Amino acid sequence: MLTDSIRERVHKYIYGILNEKNCFPVAINGTKDHVHILFGFGPTICIADLMRDIKRSSALILNNEIHSYLKFSWQEGYGAFTVGYRELNNVYHYILNQEDHHKTKKFRDEYLEILNENGVEYKNEYVFEFYDED
Repeated sequence: MLTDSIRERVHKYIYGILNEKNCFPVAINGTKDHVHILFGFGPTICIADLMRDIKRSSALILNNEIHSYLKFSWQEGYGAFTVGYRELNNVYHYILNQEDHHKTKKFRDEYLEILNENGVEYKNEYVFEFYDED
C-alpha cells in the first residue's frame, strides 16, 4: 500500500514525528510493504510508545490523504534492533537501498533469517500477516 506516490510523504512524516519526540533520525526508507527507520534516541524514550505513535499518526495522515474505500493500517508489532557504531554505515546504506535489495530477497525471508541467525525465538504464525509481496 505504500506506493511510490505516497511513500516519500510517509517517510517525511515519520521524520517529523521522530524530531518531535526528541529522537535523531538518520535514515528512513522502505518498499511498498515495510519501512526501515534508523534513529538515535535518549534514555527516556520507550520504543513501544514511539512505534505506537509513529504508526497511529502516519496511518491517520495516510487515510486523510488517500481517500480510498480501503483504510490503511500498519500490521501489529514491529522489529527493533540495536546497531553498534561499527555497523552504522552498513545499516545506513542498507536502508537507503531497500528497493534494489528486495528485488533479490523478500523482506519476510530476510527478517526470519535475521531472527534465526541471532537466536531469536518466535512463532511463525505471529511474525507476519499474510500479504502478496509480488
